[in-house]
Amino acid sequence: MSRIWRFGDDVNTDQIVPGRYAPYMTSEAELRKYPFIEARPEFAPGVQPGDIIVAGRNFGCGSSREYAPQALKLVGVGAIIAPSFARIFYRNALNLGIPLFEADLDWLSDGAEAQIDSGSGVLHTSRGAIQLPQPPTWMQEIWQAGGIVPYFREHGRFPGEAAR
Repeated sequence: MSRIWRFGDDVNTDQIVPGRYAPYMTSEAELRKYPFIEARPEFAPGVQPGDIIVAGRNFGCGSSREYAPQALKLVGVGAIIAPSFARIFYRNALNLGIPLFEADLDWLSDGAEAQIDSGSGVLHTSRGAIQLPQPPTWMQEIWQAGGIVPYFREHGRFPGEAAR
């Protein structure tokens, strides 16, 4: 099982990775050390591949730093669930292949065990299975490929584009 990491409303990209830890200030290789380094220092050393972030409204607000979702991908976050996302964060995370689901799960507690099937959108918790809003097929294809660039390399086109 995976762990739930709870966050509140309006988590901004500076909380996810403060600017002083940007890859151009440190290095790409070190980026995995810095997610939530100041807002929640136990996150980076404690997160395990497949763990799930459950947050409040407007997750990823603030500046358009692609390295914020990149850091979450590097530590293996399996999905992020929030009632709403900042649009540019949503697009950056999609481009990187991070599954995002828009749902309000404020009753899930920090540290709870859960498992997500991002293909079906089912979250399994101690309270049972929860069907999350089903994302479009093209979005699932990007997630499965690991991001938009790997998808394009594999298919030679973007989702929904006619085959060449």
